[in-house]
Amino acid sequence: MWLIVNAGSSSLKLKVLDGEREVATAQVGEIGADGHQAAMALGLARAGVPVDRLTAAAHRVVHGGSGLTATCRVTPEVLRQIEACVPLAPLHNPANLVGLQAIAALAPGLHQYAAFDTAFHATNPEVAVTYALAQQERDRGLRRYGFHGISYAALVRILRGRGALPERLLACHLGNGCSLAAIVNGRSVATTMGYSPLDGLTMGTRSGGIDGNAVLRLAEVHGVAAAGRILNRESGLLGLGGHSDLRALHAAGTPEARFALDHFAYWAVRHAGSMVAAMGGLDAVAFTGGIGENDPWVRKEILSGLSFLGVSPDLAANARNEAVLHDATSRVVILVVPADEERQIALEAQAVMAGEGA
Repeated sequence: MWLIVNAGSSSLKLKVLDGEREVATAQVGEIGADGHQAAMALGLARAGVPVDRLTAAAHRVVHGGSGLTATCRVTPEVLRQIEACVPLAPLHNPANLVGLQAIAALAPGLHQYAAFDTAFHATNPEVAVTYALAQQERDRGLRRYGFHGISYAALVRILRGRGALPERLLACHLGNGCSLAAIVNGRSVATTMGYSPLDGLTMGTRSGGIDGNAVLRLAEVHGVAAAGRILNRESGLLGLGGHSDLRALHAAGTPEARFALDHFAYWAVRHAGSMVAAMGGLDAVAFTGGIGENDPWVRKEILSGLSFLGVSPDLAANARNEAVLHDATSRVVILVVPADEERQIALEAQAVMAGEGA
């Protein structure tokens, strides 16, 4: 059995898979800075799976930088590279590291693997990932990386398994964090997130795309740390409408909440146009993530904004959250695909393990 670990700064999510079948799940919240090992032991106890029954553990790691571009076995060198990416993902990679360390302390002999949210976008062309900065600044790792790659890889796997992977796919991962990806024949060629998960779409608490000079002004007024907090934790839907959750915004009924919803949809369409341009056209749109799978209004607004591309949804099917949303006149396929990140992590890790034993 495989343990799939998603370690956050104050929470821990665990799933246990037997092959591809989920057999147990557990979540522990409100973890202190030094509490991940105890939280891991508690989570495993809640899952009811003794450590000695586990085959291996596979972890979601948000940032692999430019060096870790595929799921791999965790070695001291891999740990060093994950740690080196902490400046690139200071909110995520430290927690991912302590998750790895907690398993190593509880089960020293257990093989561990890491899957990286940035890895799927390693196929982006150089022109798409390069910021127009001097070489000495680019050498610091300042470039676009992209995120939600595990989700996008799962989406591609599912569609390919159905024999229905379109050539030019606009993939929409919409949740508390949101991004779009341009996927051509299963390979990412562009995405909306950049150096960090802050860029791109309006999100639950993140601003999305913002002029660099506006960031500098926030830093000048509030200081660097406070500016980072504002942009990552106090902006986005929360900053515009008073709620980070779309369901709360729908229910609020205030002018501010309506504006936040309209802002979300408007910028999703704007960024979608950029993704379509990167692909040279559009054959399919696929929605995944909590909002993508469950919010008919958001899907309708985005699809309406893409009507000039021949996108025509069946609004009744959309209202029912069906899996296939295009109507008979649509020149573009429209799909809803449930997120399947944990299984994707397990499958990729199992493939690495199989290769090691070959």
